[in-house]
Amino acid sequence: MYYGYLEEGDKCPECKKGILDWKNPDKEIRDRGCSCHISPPCSYCTGQVLHCDECGWFDDDVNDESYVPVAPGLSMLVHKPKPLDNTKIDYRCKMHSSSSMIKEGVYPEGATMEEVRKEVNGTFGGRFEFFEGGRFKFIAYTD
Repeated sequence: MYYGYLEEGDKCPECKKGILDWKNPDKEIRDRGCSCHISPPCSYCTGQVLHCDECGWFDDDVNDESYVPVAPGLSMLVHKPKPLDNTKIDYRCKMHSSSSMIKEGVYPEGATMEEVRKEVNGTFGGRFEFFEGGRFKFIAYTD
């Protein structure tokens, strides 16, 4: 179940009594500590999970990120983008350059290029790289 954005020090969403704290589920990694100064991000930092000090609840499936084991004692935080809804104009933003961004998404059948442009247009306009079959890629000029 998704409880919204949770941070260290928040009240537990389950028992409403405990305080959330960062705990590393892997004792071996926790004992070694952070090594981001050698190779960021390190498994100590990417393997952190919020735990409740009262009821033991832990935040194992938050929104669109999850911890994926890479090797014994090593896990990495992986971003899983939300699925796009093709019943409306829906898109994801990605970095492109210092003055533009990529907006990739889907649109419902019958939507026009102008309707999609109204949703995704940048501050200084933009251009479509493709617009066909219910999918589009738009370069928005932002600065």
